Amino acid sequence: MISPLAYVDPTARLGKDVKIHPFAFIDGNVEIGDGCEILPYASIVNGTRMGANNKVYQGAIIGADPQDFRWKGQQTYCYIGDNNTFREHVIVNRGIYAEGGTRIGNDVFVMAESHIGHDSVIEGRSVLGNAVAVAGDTVIGECTILSSAVIVHEGCKVGKWVLVKGGCRIGSNVPPYTIMAHNPTAYYGVNAVIMRRKGFTDEQIDEAAKCYRHVYQSGTSVFNAIRRIEADVEDPEIRDAVVNFIRSVNFKIVALPLDLND
Repeated sequence: MISPLAYVDPTARLGKDVKIHPFAFIDGNVEIGDGCEILPYASIVNGTRMGANNKVYQGAIIGADPQDFRWKGQQTYCYIGDNNTFREHVIVNRGIYAEGGTRIGNDVFVMAESHIGHDSVIEGRSVLGNAVAVAGDTVIGECTILSSAVIVHEGCKVGKWVLVKGGCRIGSNVPPYTIMAHNPTAYYGVNAVIMRRKGFTDEQIDEAAKCYRHVYQSGTSVFNAIRRIEADVEDPEIRDAVVNFIRSVNFKIVALPLDLND
């Protein structure tokens, strides 16, 4: 169903059973997969590649021009997976270079007034609360929840299965399975409730907690904490996720107390 009151560029490619409501705007060089629904006053902008069964609510803009002076008007892209929801007035910028681009996985729920900057990666099954601001070149791991009004600064990496409480400002990297809270943001524990609800065992949760006792509470450097985790934590899924993440960000992680910094 395509309303005659919507604008759909002739070059846009639409899949089967796509619903375009009145006053929606579908730009040229756009692909929208099967079963998507674009509500009134939503815009899908040039360079967007959208998968199946996405729903874009009123006033949202997907694939907006990047807000970065390095972008000089060249063709860039925004890639959206399947089964995502973008609530009212969400803005997702596309990338600033022809290669790469902004990428959102599957089953992501983005609540009203949130903004996702250029070249960011939002992995699958994540939730962004109301008015979350994700700057450019960030990575948000799968199954992560950013509560309302969280700010993630440019270039930060947030691991999988993380919960960031409302209003936090993330200025560095957040390792997996953690809860972050307060301002300045600090480690608040392991994300046990969500992990248990999604099938992690109590033993795995204990192993995650053990990892972060070494990182945040042992009084040693991050380098030595890694060595202790490798020697002390038995579960390979938990151990490898934590160790590989910290190594991938060159040991720069958020919320180490000052006296524990390397």
